[in-house]
Amino acid sequence: MSENSAPFYITTAISYPNGRPHIGHAYEAIATDVMARFQRAQGRDVRLITGTDEHGLKMFQTARDQGRETIDLADEMSSYFREMYAKLNISYDNFMRTSDPAHHAASQAIWRAMEANGDLYLDRYEGWYSVRDEAFYDESELVDGEGDARLSPQGTPVEWTVEESWFFRLSNYQDKLLTLYNDQPDFIRPDSRRNEVMRFVEGGLKDLSVSRTSFDWGVPVPGSPGHVMYVWVDALTTYLSGLGYPDLDGDFGKFWPANIHMIGKDIVRFHAVYWPAFLMSAGLPLPKQVFGHGFLLNRGEKMSKSLGNVVDPMALADTFGVDPLRYYLLREVSFGQDGTYSAEAIVWTANADLANSFGNLAQRSLSMIFKNLDGALTANYASHEDDRALFSIVNDTCRNLLPREFEQLAFSVGIEEWLRAVFACNQYVDTQAPWALRKTDPDRMRAVLMTLFQVVRTLAIAIRPVVPTAADMLLDQMGIAEDARNFAALNDGDWFVKLTESGFSLGQPTPLFPRLDVPEGEGEA
Repeated sequence: MSENSAPFYITTAISYPNGRPHIGHAYEAIATDVMARFQRAQGRDVRLITGTDEHGLKMFQTARDQGRETIDLADEMSSYFREMYAKLNISYDNFMRTSDPAHHAASQAIWRAMEANGDLYLDRYEGWYSVRDEAFYDESELVDGEGDARLSPQGTPVEWTVEESWFFRLSNYQDKLLTLYNDQPDFIRPDSRRNEVMRFVEGGLKDLSVSRTSFDWGVPVPGSPGHVMYVWVDALTTYLSGLGYPDLDGDFGKFWPANIHMIGKDIVRFHAVYWPAFLMSAGLPLPKQVFGHGFLLNRGEKMSKSLGNVVDPMALADTFGVDPLRYYLLREVSFGQDGTYSAEAIVWTANADLANSFGNLAQRSLSMIFKNLDGALTANYASHEDDRALFSIVNDTCRNLLPREFEQLAFSVGIEEWLRAVFACNQYVDTQAPWALRKTDPDRMRAVLMTLFQVVRTLAIAIRPVVPTAADMLLDQMGIAEDARNFAALNDGDWFVKLTESGFSLGQPTPLFPRLDVPEGEGEA
C-alpha cells in the first residue's frame, strides 16, 4: 500500500473544559480539520478524533465551588466544545470524553500493560504541583513570582503536594527517547520544539507520579483502591480509546499509529516525552509525528481574562462567517509559529483574497457564461496559447504546489501558491477582455469563458479543505458532482466533455463571499 493510499489518523489535543472554548481551541481544530479534509480529498480513509479531558483536580474543585456534581459540570462544558466544532464545520469522526466508560476501560488496559512491563511502582510523592496545568514540576523548573511565590514555567501557581502515589519509571526511557528523536527527526515538529524536548530529556528524567489520592474524580487505578490516574495518563489514552482500544482490531488495527497529534506548543512535553514512553512500556506502536503549533495572539498580546482580550470563536464566526475565519487563520499565520489576529486583519484578508480575488473571479466568469451564452457549455472550441498557459499555471498549483505544502502543514505557503493562481486567472480575464470579444470575436469569447469555467472549478476543489461551505456552494452551481470534488478529479481529463454532454446549463450564479466591514467599536490594531 502506497503512503498516499494508506489510512490517515489525526487528532487535536484533548481540550480541558474548565472554561468555554477560546480562539486557540478554534485555531487548532480548524487546522486539524483542514488537514483531515485535505487527506480525504487525496483519497485516503481518514479518522479525526477530538474530545474533552474532563478529569483532574481543577474540574473537581470548580464543581465543588459551584455546589454541583463534577459530571454535571463536565456535561455542560463538554457541550460547548461540541457546539464550537459544529459551528466551525469540524469534520471529526469521533468525539471522546474521558468520562466515558469505554475510555475508562482503555485507560485501565494501558495501565495494566505498563504495570506488566514492570514500569509502575507505589511510593510517596513530595513535590510541586500546578492545579491549573495538571502537571508536576521540579524545583529547578520553577520561576519567581510576586513576593515569595513560586510559579511553574508557564507562570501558573504551584503548591507543595505530599501523598501516596503510583510512579512510572520514566527514568528508564531517557536513552530510548533520545534514540527516537535522533532516528526519527520528524517525530517532533517544528524543529524548535524538537530541540526544546531534546534538551529537556538530555538533562535527565525523573520517575513520574501517575496517580492521585486527594480526590476521586478520575479513572480508578486497577487493583489500587483510593487511587485515580494522573490526568495525563488518562487524557493521552484518548488517542487510543477513540479508535476502540483495547480492541486491537477494527479501527485501532486499521488507523493506529497516529499520523499526527496536533497540539499547542505548551503541551509538547506531555506528548513527546511522557506519551511515547507510556506507549513503549505498553508495547504499542508510536505515533508518527507530534506537531506543536504556536499561540494565536490578540493584536500581538497573549489572551488572558485579566487583560479582557479573550475572544469567543463563536462570536467571530457569527461576525465574519465561518469560511472567512477559517481562511484567515490558515492564510495569515505561519503554522508552527505564533500568530496574531484582529478584526481589521480578518476583514482586510477576507475582502482582498476571497471577495475581491477568488469570489470576483468566479462571479464574473460564471455571470458572463450565463449572460452571453445562456449558461450553455461547450467542449468544442479552439484553444489558444494563452489558454494553455493559464491551464498550466492553475493545474500545477492545484495538483502539485498546494498539495506539497499542505502535506507539510505549511498551510499559509500552500494558500499563497493558490492565490498566485487566482491572480493569474484575474489577469487573464483583464487581458482577454471577453466583454469586448463578444462583439469582435464571439468564438474567442466562448473559448475564454470555457477556459475560465474550468480553472474556477480546479481552484475551488483545491481550496475546498479550507473553505468547504463556499467551495461546495460554487461547485453545486457549476454542476460538479459531489464525488468529483477531490484531487483525483483534477486528473480527469474528460470531466468537462462529460459535463457538457450531460446537458447541464449554468444558472444565475450566487456570490460566494460578501464584503465584510469592521464591526463598530473595533479600533485600528
